[in-house]
Amino acid sequence: MGFNAILIASACSIMGGVGNMFGAALSGIIIGVAMKVGVAFTSSLWAEGIAFLVLVIVLLFRPEGIFQAKTR
Repeated sequence: MGFNAILIASACSIMGGVGNMFGAALSGIIIGVAMKVGVAFTSSLWAEGIAFLVLVIVLLFRPEGIFQAKTR
């Protein structure tokens, strides 16, 4: 029943940096806005695809997440 919500929540956690609550909250806002703007221009069937597209784009540039500190 909540499979889509769990997928979006895990994408937010990964995008924000695993273990960083502020990053997960900010990435949730970013993904939510991107989904709503994308649905405004396309079909509602594309909402989850847009969320994962945003995730992939962010991870291409910041593989450790938005706010995760780089470690050696």
